[in-house]
Amino acid sequence: MSKADQLFVNMCQDILDHGFSSEGQKVRAKWEDGTPAHTIKQFGVVNRYDLQEEFPALTLRPTYIKSAVDEMLWIWQKKSNRVCDLNSTIWDEWAGGDGTIGKAYGYQMGVKYRFAQGEMDQVDNVIWQLKNAPYSRRILTNIYNFADLSEMNLEPCAYSMTFNVTGNKLNGILNQRSQDILAANNWNVVQYAVLIHMLAQVTGFIPGELVHVIADAHIYDRHVDIIREMITRPQYPAPTFKLNPDVKDFYDFTVDDIKIENYQKNPQIKNIPIAV
Repeated sequence: MSKADQLFVNMCQDILDHGFSSEGQKVRAKWEDGTPAHTIKQFGVVNRYDLQEEFPALTLRPTYIKSAVDEMLWIWQKKSNRVCDLNSTIWDEWAGGDGTIGKAYGYQMGVKYRFAQGEMDQVDNVIWQLKNAPYSRRILTNIYNFADLSEMNLEPCAYSMTFNVTGNKLNGILNQRSQDILAANNWNVVQYAVLIHMLAQVTGFIPGELVHVIADAHIYDRHVDIIREMITRPQYPAPTFKLNPDVKDFYDFTVDDIKIENYQKNPQIKNIPIAV
């Protein structure tokens, strides 16, 4: 059975059984009808995924893996904040009149800084260090730029990635300040698992571990019954993930370079209410 499923079930059960409810507290998020969107949460959830063991896609319900990867490449490869550069509409409600999400996500990845090896952006710095100084303990990105927060249409949720090499394995820690567990958990896990696979391939390593650190892991009140049903579903083996071995430059990857095989999964959960 998929270990990603097991981690997800254990995390959700712990939140439901031992989490803190925001009922009675003032909350920012609201449902579409204006009702306050309360949550049950756990602080400081840490999940570890061994990418040599399996590809961590949920089978409890499908994750749209290529759409998730498309968004990841929009941020890390295109370094874009324009919603028209995405092949989905998931960011449309946060787009301003100029068609962008402001100085958020991909915009921050494209900002150039002066590093010891020259002027470059955060992504290029990661790639340069993995190729030239792989055992550095300073290989990371951070898009939570306080100077630009007022010009972001949504402050970054997944905001930092730290890379660390052990032997021939490339590992990564994804830091997330907040996560809607039902809507976004496996979406983000899949995205950054693929990112590690891609960066490992172009820098001469093999994928190691993805460690996912969530400061505020929450289940919304209108998601509780959905989660309770979902975590009782049958669990299947993880799918097989393949990456086009001919790609040697990170900027050449497309969603067509990934192949998911033997993805046995439960039915999709439709019309999930999203708090904003």
